[in-house]
This record gives sequence, C-alpha cells and structure tokens, in this order.
Amino acid sequence: MAAFTWLPANEASAADVEAVFATGGARKCRCQALKVPGWIWRDSTQEERESSLREQTACGTPGPTSGLIGYVDDEPAGWVAVEPREDYPRLWSRKQAWMRMDPELEGVWSVTCFVVRKGHRRVGLTYELADATVAYGRQVGARVLEGYPIEPAPGKTVIWDEASVGLVQVFVEAGYEVVASPTLRRRVVRRVLEPERD
Repeated sequence: MAAFTWLPANEASAADVEAVFATGGARKCRCQALKVPGWIWRDSTQEERESSLREQTACGTPGPTSGLIGYVDDEPAGWVAVEPREDYPRLWSRKQAWMRMDPELEGVWSVTCFVVRKGHRRVGLTYELADATVAYGRQVGARVLEGYPIEPAPGKTVIWDEASVGLVQVFVEAGYEVVASPTLRRRVVRRVLEPERD
C-alpha cells in the first residue's frame, strides 16, 4: 500500500470529509445509522443527515469530533467512526442485546462504521483505519474500544451495508478480541487500552 496517514476529522478539511462520503452508499447514510431518531436512518432527510455529519465532524474546530479521515499519499481515502459509546443513542434505544452489553463499563468508545472511497478499495485500507482507532483511542484517553462487526459464514460474502460495520478479521488484526457472539454473524469485539506513555 502507498503511504497511509490519518487525522481526526476536526483536523481535516470539510472538503476531505466530503470527498470520502461523496460516493457509494455512504453519501446517503452519512454515518447516521446509530445516531438519528426513528426506526431507521431513512426516517431522516438527506439534508438532516448531511448537516448532522458536518456538525459531528466539526472540521476546523478544537473538537470533539466523530471519526478519523485516512489518507493515501495525502489523498482523502477513508473514514472510520469512533466516539464515546454514549454518543450513539440508538445503541441504547434498540432491543438487540449486543447493543447494550455491560452498560456500567466506563470509558468505552465505539467503532461503528468504515467508509472507503472508490479507487481505494480492496487494498487493505480498513485494516489501516482499524489500527488508527487504537492510536487515536490512546490519544483521547479511551479505556476500551468496542466494535460490532459481521463475521460471514465460510464461503459467504457480505453486502456493502453489512461490511460498513467492519469485519471481524479487520478488528482482530488491530488487536481487538471477540467478547461475544450474540447472533449467528454479529460479534462484539473489544480492545482494552493502556494509557499512552510519554
């Protein structure tokens, strides 16, 4: 792979964020599936979702922000959403047990979505983005990183909408461990973080 770097979205430009989200299914969802009220994200309007993403990424401000932008040779190429778990209200409002595991656990940051821009797919960028969540988690003082990936059955593939939450192997390669298998294909993964040393 070419040179990979990343920035918290608030340190990236709004144009870079838009470049990543402008193609594929992400241009509609805008990473709002676990944030918007209602039954599904389509209950919100496109304008509302776009406005929410701009507000959440907070480009050009001291923060906080809602994710990381990954760059390949300085070109914006990918996104991974990572925020404190309490910033995802739909993790707590729905009935699936995997969405409410260990509610008393403090310092949990959720890694909920990956987006890879067309032209940068199938080269391992999601692995790089998953690694970036670990470095970022240490920077912001997260105690635990938590993801909710899909693990397809042997010989089976996933559709884009499913793969956006990440695949188990991507997280495992970044040092996460599977802590629960609440459904046939859904997994809960976590990585406990040690504080960053000077």
